Amino acid sequence: MEIKPIKTNKQYETYMTWVDAQFEKGVKKNTTLGDQLEIVLMLIQKYEDEKFPIPTPDAIEAIKLKMQERGIRNQDLVGEIGNKSYVSSILNKRKPLTLEIAKCFHHKLGIPAAVLLAEVVIIFFAFELLCAS
Repeated sequence: MEIKPIKTNKQYETYMTWVDAQFEKGVKKNTTLGDQLEIVLMLIQKYEDEKFPIPTPDAIEAIKLKMQERGIRNQDLVGEIGNKSYVSSILNKRKPLTLEIAKCFHHKLGIPAAVLLAEVVIIFFAFELLCAS
């Protein structure tokens, strides 16, 4: 198989079919075919990332979901995050998520930093733009 960058959906489908066949054959790593499979999988991932992007989840919604999964209530965060009113304001998006609070949620709830920091970075850049004006 000649390996080229994926530019069309038809190429993508062809590569997906080929990958499925290789997995069914049980291709071994560190073989010529195994190396080709690895390269094709990287090309597929690149194509999917470009054509089918997955949006970063909303940080506050991710926090609420993790809290619900773990049975954590707003009042359980009082002391670590701030007073009851401050915790409520953050979770209701009336107050911004700061870097320090994002770190706390990352450690306490195991939410990936990228999810939490996306919102912090947006707030930081908006502040920078306002200050530059």
